[in-house]
Amino acid sequence: MSSLDEFALIRRLTEGKQSAAFQQASGVDKGIGDDAAVAYLAPGCQLVMTCDTMTESIHFQPNTMRDSDVGYKAMAAAISDIGAMGAIPRYALVALSIPQETPLHKLEAIYQGLYECANRWSVVIVGGDTTSCIGGLTLTVTVIGEVSEGQALLRSSAKTGDVLFATGELGCSAAGLDYLLQQALPFEQWPNIDKDSAEARLIAAHCRPEPQIEIGQLLQQSKVCGALNDVSDGLASEAWEIAQASGVGIDLIEDRIPIADELMAYAEKAEKDPLHYILYGGEDYKLIGTMQAEHAIEMQIKFREAGHSLYIIGYVNAEDSGVRLVQSSGYVVPIEKKGYNHFRKD
Repeated sequence: MSSLDEFALIRRLTEGKQSAAFQQASGVDKGIGDDAAVAYLAPGCQLVMTCDTMTESIHFQPNTMRDSDVGYKAMAAAISDIGAMGAIPRYALVALSIPQETPLHKLEAIYQGLYECANRWSVVIVGGDTTSCIGGLTLTVTVIGEVSEGQALLRSSAKTGDVLFATGELGCSAAGLDYLLQQALPFEQWPNIDKDSAEARLIAAHCRPEPQIEIGQLLQQSKVCGALNDVSDGLASEAWEIAQASGVGIDLIEDRIPIADELMAYAEKAEKDPLHYILYGGEDYKLIGTMQAEHAIEMQIKFREAGHSLYIIGYVNAEDSGVRLVQSSGYVVPIEKKGYNHFRKD
């Protein structure tokens, strides 16, 4: 990388990755190459903005993600936040801080993943920043989306009597990370795993999460969704966020929480409780939310017709201000607000 200055590096990583026609069709008037990007906002819409950062040794290391996965997942995490608001992702800004000795092929792979994910959801990368740093590589993705005025789905909208739903099986990403940490091999030496094996599906869940933009739109347009949140830090943490923002209590029903076959198989092999991965793992980027109980069956039918899953996993109550688990035995136990937290001291 030493032979390239900052501007040559930016051109190397971004030039020709998204066509001018695609950018114009997406509302971009001026993208990469000026002091700032210029884009159009659809009439009657509000902006929805988020950013997500991935830092080497904190969020990823050579034995837990390929270089292209780092870029893909950083973009996916930010896009998922937009989807969790019932919004459509439109534009992205990428800030990259890199040690001087970082090889060019590593950066090219990261940007390959960034653009692969952005193109998947028709997001235009319109600019960003590139700097050198002393510590590990840091990648920050800002995504800007839009939603019809007053129609954003918020964590604070859960009501007593609502049911709590999940839009997919949780815990697979955390189990995939656990498997990779146990293997302790750099990605170049990962074993040739059968792509249909439980381990391969868990690795894919960790390295290549799928933001649920279409599902967020389905919920937003239904007009029956209350609160909504994406699962970045585990079911327990996200349920607590909804409960606190809405001033309600939430009961999770253990027997209704779906468990993926690959998670069950891995948990049995690892002699661990699959519920631990679900409650306290995170980075699944599925959605959890609330809706009025009378609309639950209707929405499950709509989801099935659209090829998606909708699981009713609990309900909102006014008896408690936290999150509880109704166990299979019938006992009701409080759930701690645990999950990934950068500044938590255990």
